[in-house]
Amino acid sequence: MKAELTSYNQSPRKVRLVTDLVKGKSVQDALNALAFLPKRASLPIAKLIQSAVANAKQQGEDEAALRVQNITVNSAGMLVKYMPFSIP
Repeated sequence: MKAELTSYNQSPRKVRLVTDLVKGKSVQDALNALAFLPKRASLPIAKLIQSAVANAKQQGEDEAALRVQNITVNSAGMLVKYMPFSIP
């Protein structure tokens, strides 16, 4: 099943470290690994996996047979900061 996390404000490189850890694992193994991972992205990724499991349950899938097949991390956009100044 599919779930999507949009506008998560953390660098994709750091989030990919977390998602690479859970790719290919069963859902229960992935959630257990994320529960003990001391990274900031582990909680949102765990919620994303739980959302995908809930979507699969709505479609009638068996939760025990589900695996994390693919997670794609893209940039959500950059916050551009600038300091206005005037030239005397």
